[in-house]
Amino acid sequence: MTPSATRQRLYSLDALRGFDMFWIMGAEEIVHNLAKASGSPFWEAAANQLTHPEWNGFHLYDLIFPLFLFLAGVATPYSVGRELEQGKPTQQLLLRVIRRGLVLVLLGIIYNNGLEFRPLADIRFPSVLGRIGLAYMFANIIYLYTKQTGQIIWFCALLIGYWLLLTFTAAPGFAMGDLTMEGNFASYIDRMIIPGKLHLGIHDPEGLMSTIPAIGTALLGIYAGNLLKNSPLSQQRKTLQLAIMGIAFLVLAQLWNLIFPINKNLWTSSFVLQVGGLSLLLLSIFYYVIDVLGYRSWAFFFAVIGMNSILIYLSEAFIDFHFTTEALFKWLIQLFSEPYKLVIASLMFVLVKWGFLYFLYLKKTFLRV
Repeated sequence: MTPSATRQRLYSLDALRGFDMFWIMGAEEIVHNLAKASGSPFWEAAANQLTHPEWNGFHLYDLIFPLFLFLAGVATPYSVGRELEQGKPTQQLLLRVIRRGLVLVLLGIIYNNGLEFRPLADIRFPSVLGRIGLAYMFANIIYLYTKQTGQIIWFCALLIGYWLLLTFTAAPGFAMGDLTMEGNFASYIDRMIIPGKLHLGIHDPEGLMSTIPAIGTALLGIYAGNLLKNSPLSQQRKTLQLAIMGIAFLVLAQLWNLIFPINKNLWTSSFVLQVGGLSLLLLSIFYYVIDVLGYRSWAFFFAVIGMNSILIYLSEAFIDFHFTTEALFKWLIQLFSEPYKLVIASLMFVLVKWGFLYFLYLKKTFLRV
């Protein structure tokens, strides 16, 4: 951990990143417990959206991971891009990008397996942080060595290439274009080359092959970041362009879904467009409300989370927040009758985590990778 640098930040970026992380630091449990306690069709529908489909299909919970990767791309022109403008050598920035990507891969392995020796067969190497690290790294390498036109070409080539790859191949013994968990070519290659174990035995949702289109998710974020930072358009026009692109991507995603299903497990090209469209729409809303209209105070709660997003994600592996929640708020939880005890417990759980992050915010201490 290092003291925070005094540099200008895109406040809406921190807030949206925090909003994204809010749902996996305990907020989804609040909704699930509300659904169980109330039996309300509204909360049951909301709780269903905070689950992952078994294979094909899309729920809003599927957006959390790719939105984070998209926002890592949005930050690139404000970090790597700014240093390029200041004259830092491309080679130096390249080494930093590679180092950051590999550190995230290492942190992901630690998050999955803990700090202990295990047999190779019991180690899971693919991870959420690993995918973020690899996709971020390759997208930033493309950013360092190509102009925006080249980045757009890379984006299209990755999505179309992945679609063609899975359409004209399959695991041995399966028909060409098979997209089942066992029969698709991406999972087959992962089974052949990834050591240790896969999350689902025959498939890992963070496997190597499906990282290829995930690079496109990061590149889309870089495009959005370039638009916000470098475009001569007015802030209102930037907002409108992000929103129009978001709607267009959602339409294209539904069309592509007809022949290449939206599938988070395989990170299909249609999935990239689906989550890309939603990410662009969310960014346009947060940017317009916070950075254009200037309504920032409401977003402070989320910004505190967003400024230490990697730390709060990793902390689950090392800090027992459930123990702290019970120690501090058991008396409050006891004041409520069943079945609302779990709702209050989950609310306090999120509050404890946020309090931890707020303490670090006051100390101006943030985890930088």
